[in-house]
Amino acid sequence: MAARFENKVVIVTGGTSGIGLATAKAFAGEGASVFITGRRQEALDAAVKAIGGRVTGVRGDMGKLEDIDRLYDAVQQKHGHIDVVFANAGGGEFAALGSITEEHYQSTFDSNVKGVLFTVQKALPLMRDGGSIVLTSSTTSISGTPAFSVYSATKAAIRSFARNWILDLKDRHIRVNAVSPGVTDTAGLNELFGGGAQAEGTKDYLAGLIPAGRVGQPEEIAKAVLFLASDDASFVNGVELFVDGGQVQI
Repeated sequence: MAARFENKVVIVTGGTSGIGLATAKAFAGEGASVFITGRRQEALDAAVKAIGGRVTGVRGDMGKLEDIDRLYDAVQQKHGHIDVVFANAGGGEFAALGSITEEHYQSTFDSNVKGVLFTVQKALPLMRDGGSIVLTSSTTSISGTPAFSVYSATKAAIRSFARNWILDLKDRHIRVNAVSPGVTDTAGLNELFGGGAQAEGTKDYLAGLIPAGRVGQPEEIAKAVLFLASDDASFVNGVELFVDGGQVQI
């Protein structure tokens, strides 16, 4: 495969596990210098080792502006520019209407919306004109899920960011797209589903609702992200690309 990202500088937030880790590996495998973030130093160190190549780990919570600043300070010291931002950090927990707390709301929006907003905004002074930004949304942006309304609302906001930011950035020819994974086999999903046999049973049930007949793998989402970030998608701008085995198309 051609090294589409040779001599490119790529940011992957939330790069220590799941989709973020798989995507960071894919970027590194195609020649990029990759910066990843994670909240836990142990997981960050393990991810850096697993990715190999030209990768730098920067510990940080992307919901905190000072941590975002520290990320870009590290980039400035090593390279002085950015070609691709994959704003992927985020997460969520179940909470049904009637039991949603202010803490649940605040932590989810800080991580998934505030973090993405300022990850992108603070990258702009270093972004090369003609660069690419990819945001992680979710099939929940258009499909309802019981007890998941706060998370789903954050992902709808992410999709809206892409639509609006392409207008703000059009003079710099920076493309902004969103990737929306469906059910994807990650450690985070297993934890969300209760772990062990309970998680496996839930995934098996959901696989039966997906036309592809199975849940997705992080590497499959990574391939979609690299497409959106690459020159192969040079005329793709502002889209929400569903990578879900067809689940929300029926």
